[in-house]
Amino acid sequence: MKEKQKSHGGALLGAAFIMATSAIGPGFLTQTAKFTSDFQASFGFVILVSILLSVVVQLNVWRVLCVSGMRGQDVANKLLPGLGYFVAVLIVLGGLVFNIGNVGGGSLGFNALLGIPVEAGCFLAGAIAIVVFLLKNATKAMDTLTKVLGGVMIVVIFIVIVIVKPPVGQALKETFLPSTGPVKLFPAILTLLGGTVGGYITFAGAHRLIDGGVTKEENLKEINKSSLMGMVIATIVRIFLFLAVLGVVVKGVALDAGNPAADAFRQGAGELGYRFFGLVLLCAAVTSIIGAAYTSVSFLKTLSRTIEKQEKWVTIGFIAVSTLIMALAGQPAKLLVLAGALNGLILPVTLGVCLVASQKKKIMGEAYRHPVWLLISGIVVVLLSAYLGITSLANLGQLFA
Repeated sequence: MKEKQKSHGGALLGAAFIMATSAIGPGFLTQTAKFTSDFQASFGFVILVSILLSVVVQLNVWRVLCVSGMRGQDVANKLLPGLGYFVAVLIVLGGLVFNIGNVGGGSLGFNALLGIPVEAGCFLAGAIAIVVFLLKNATKAMDTLTKVLGGVMIVVIFIVIVIVKPPVGQALKETFLPSTGPVKLFPAILTLLGGTVGGYITFAGAHRLIDGGVTKEENLKEINKSSLMGMVIATIVRIFLFLAVLGVVVKGVALDAGNPAADAFRQGAGELGYRFFGLVLLCAAVTSIIGAAYTSVSFLKTLSRTIEKQEKWVTIGFIAVSTLIMALAGQPAKLLVLAGALNGLILPVTLGVCLVASQKKKIMGEAYRHPVWLLISGIVVVLLSAYLGITSLANLGQLFA
């Protein structure tokens, strides 16, 4: 038993980090900085509620997928033939468009850190991710890189916190008793929910566990542990970033709306802070490129034997296409609006599929019993995220304005 737990250790930690670092992309940094600037210490309440909702999503999805041993698209097809193809298309399209933004984030990270031109930075960011999948043991390399870069982000942001000295006591108080009314904070809560577990992100770790053989009800304790670990890592980065930005905006500093996260680091810690931001952005972008590519292709490989056999090269092609589009398009703002709308739709669909599947013995097995509290809280999140999806659809009009 100990040998089995040891053999699973790498997959459990790798799954946690790939989920967390998939969530922590360039959009995550901008989103956190903007909302901290808007709501200041009250943003702590937004983080708290979004964490609780995200845990509900993670536990539901990871339990259903890993206990059944089936990936998201296979569970959907088992429920309703053809549904898995629809889910896969949504995930892959959303993943591709967001990956274009991730590559752009990597290029900006290189520019801020080393002064490398944005065009060249695109190809460098894409190349780093491609090299990971070219290595003989790509899965191990992916696990290692996401752990190292995730750790670097936490350390660097913590250094900035020490420099800017945020009002931790006020942040803690308003996390539970926000001075800004909850009604005003609700849109931010839904946005954070989608950014933390929307689209491909919630499946990244579960699919990694399935690839690592951590499946069936006998491994449920390990599955839950890995799921919560991923949320803890993403939450630590979110809280650290919140405190780093809060330490700047409480002094009355207005952040540049075009790049609030970069401006917060520069205003708080000068030129060194700006270089630090470049490093954080680069780490966030590269790990998100890897997570988006790995998870998107994992949604296709069980639907096509050819893709399954050529998984490595399809993943590399996915990254290459993202990089090329980013280099040619420059700033694909319209594509990112479309991706936001798609991800708003994906979460209620995929979580809804998992909740229905959790009640089906042909998927979960005769002995499995899904916790009632998870089922009920999951239904609440489906309704909330469906509202987010409908709201985000309104943004599609901007594409044709």
